[in-house]
Amino acid sequence: MTNQKGSISIHTENIFPIIKKWLYSDKDIFIRELISNGCDAVNKYKKLISLGEAKGNTDEHYKIKVSIDKENSALIFEDNGIGMTAEEVEKYINQVAFSGAEDFFNTYKDKMNEENDIIGHFGLGFYSSFMVSKKVQIDTLSYKENATPVRWVS
Repeated sequence: MTNQKGSISIHTENIFPIIKKWLYSDKDIFIRELISNGCDAVNKYKKLISLGEAKGNTDEHYKIKVSIDKENSALIFEDNGIGMTAEEVEKYINQVAFSGAEDFFNTYKDKMNEENDIIGHFGLGFYSSFMVSKKVQIDTLSYKENATPVRWVS
């Protein structure tokens, strides 16, 4: 018997209708999912600061802000969490169902205690935004020193 390794490729035009029909039956769920992503970003950043892995002010006012841009018919979700590098955008956004939260937890599980305050473990929440959007844009800046801002648009 020959053992082989392989990978499965998923075409987004095929997977998004499945996500839309079976995973997100309520269109408003995208709001909860994007706020959860912001919460995860903030919690990851706070955790890295507490572990001494990131520089930051422990007294900082962390936030997730949702605003409406009526002129451009846009909802804007902002947070002051961990942010992403271009490589992380490629890894966590361009690959459907690859959870940044799960990856973060697995990286720091030895340093974290029992309560895991990171929400997203399936890597699909962000994609709910495509149910209601013609265009999805991410503007992000990693917490890492000398990071370069990244814009991703689909």
